[in-house]
Amino acid sequence: MHAVELHIRQLLNGLYPESEIKGFTKIILTEVLHLDMLDIYMGKDIKLSANQVEEVEQILFRLKKYEPIQYILEQARFCEMNFYVNSSVLIPRPETEELVSLIVSENPDSAARILDIGTGSGCISVSLSKLLPGAKVSAWDVSEEALQVAKENNDRLNASVAFDKVNILEYKPSEDMFDIIVSNPPYVTIAEKEDMDHNVLDWEPHLALFVSDEDPLLFYRKIAEAGRVMLSQTGKIYFEINQALGNEVHDLLTALEYQKVEIIKDLSGRDRIVKALK
Repeated sequence: MHAVELHIRQLLNGLYPESEIKGFTKIILTEVLHLDMLDIYMGKDIKLSANQVEEVEQILFRLKKYEPIQYILEQARFCEMNFYVNSSVLIPRPETEELVSLIVSENPDSAARILDIGTGSGCISVSLSKLLPGAKVSAWDVSEEALQVAKENNDRLNASVAFDKVNILEYKPSEDMFDIIVSNPPYVTIAEKEDMDHNVLDWEPHLALFVSDEDPLLFYRKIAEAGRVMLSQTGKIYFEINQALGNEVHDLLTALEYQKVEIIKDLSGRDRIVKALK
């Protein structure tokens, strides 16, 4: 084992599962130090500069405080693209990639008007803009800081999303019309806090994570109600959901007279997406 690899493992041992430490090690060696993994496996003698050593030590110092490596490197991989992230936005998850993939697969070559509510880093809206180049994509968020991140990703990735600062909880009917509304809203209840990992609870924005125990469907209800006004007659709505609330979201959409409401499981077999037709 190379000395750098051994050093990383020794410092992080006991703080993270072995699988995560392996992942961190590979990221540091390849994406930070730009080393060839084959050279490392072959035992090639690799010498690091003083600056490289300092950079690794700074990363390890922050990892020991459970700061997500995506925030440390200011980068997260999503839909085969590199997104800029910081602590103003949630780190994009693989489950959300499944949501994007579903929309793309069901609306190929679409010229649809798409609205992403609560866009955060812009991972959904920017990805849809890139993967459905004929679509007209808009995105809303209540956080000015999140919108700045999303706009930077839009520019970096040469997408064409139109962003607006909108609080969906204060939405007033307007003339905006869309064919698809998608949202990954706050859905973690306060009661679930105690089961969360430190690297999520201590670092990711609570505004984008949590909803009250008393009204866990708040955002789904507000967005679905707005969808009754904003969606075209053949419009569709797609939600990423709390795995514990699939039936509740299904019943909410049914009560609001949405059609063909369907709960879809993620690759891990958990209820993760609810979709419906207006």
